[in-house]
Amino acid sequence: MHFVTAKGILSSKNGMNLYRGCSHGCIYCDSRSRCYHMEHAFEDIEVKENAIELLAYALTHKRKKCMIGTGSMTDPYIPLEKELGTVRKALQLIDQHGFGFTCITKSDLILRDIDLLQRINEKTKCVVQMTLTTYDEALCKKLEPHVCTTKERFAVLQKLHERGIPTVVWLSPILPFINDTEENISGILDLCRQAHVFGVICFGMGLTLREGNREYFYSQLDRLFPHLKEQYIRTYGSQYIIDSPNSARLMRLFHQQCQKNGILHDNDQIFQYLQTFEQKEDIPFQQLSIWDSDVGTD
Repeated sequence: MHFVTAKGILSSKNGMNLYRGCSHGCIYCDSRSRCYHMEHAFEDIEVKENAIELLAYALTHKRKKCMIGTGSMTDPYIPLEKELGTVRKALQLIDQHGFGFTCITKSDLILRDIDLLQRINEKTKCVVQMTLTTYDEALCKKLEPHVCTTKERFAVLQKLHERGIPTVVWLSPILPFINDTEENISGILDLCRQAHVFGVICFGMGLTLREGNREYFYSQLDRLFPHLKEQYIRTYGSQYIIDSPNSARLMRLFHQQCQKNGILHDNDQIFQYLQTFEQKEDIPFQQLSIWDSDVGTD
């Protein structure tokens, strides 16, 4: 890892990235794309050393309460978070200032902070978004090697539901000739049903490839699925959007299963829900020091 001093922490849409880079090792990761101008090795995590101070200032000076989000570019619950506890400190600030929170993750490390997530959700709204790509555990370990498996993420979704914390699943990406099967889609959606997931976001059955992540993805195909790279090149050339040959059939299955099980499956409606701040309790802000609370490093 290496440290940088950031100029700001919240985007115009109230998103934040406390880290840049990731060590989960997912073979398809779009964040490797060169268009994001990450000027360091992807696994060399960039830590914004002044992130908490910037966030405290931003939350103090906001006119209106809103949802604060993280995880769109870098999973906030990378292993380094066990050591640094930056996400937990950010959650403490969000809780103290009465803002809502949502994040995208693949990691069961989020359960470390379930007390804060529940407390935020009791006052405003906290939504955990969990990515699920592969029902088969052995395949999951190939595609997403350094993070908890689908079965373990399912357990996280169940525990969050037990605490009353709403969840949304990202069904993405679906890799042609690898996990683009009815068995995989049905298996994932059945887990969503069992975990009482609020909604499932799906932009189609496929993935995106562009300069940076395409080269890494192909190198991993050579390592894990010999000769499959050649099939991708023959089928898709240098396309950005890579649709599964089974896309239409799988999308019908997706919508049918979500409709049957009462799971929201309209992306626009889900994003509106994620962005809408809700005030449940009018609890006055208490001037507490974030440094006084236990961050937890286990």
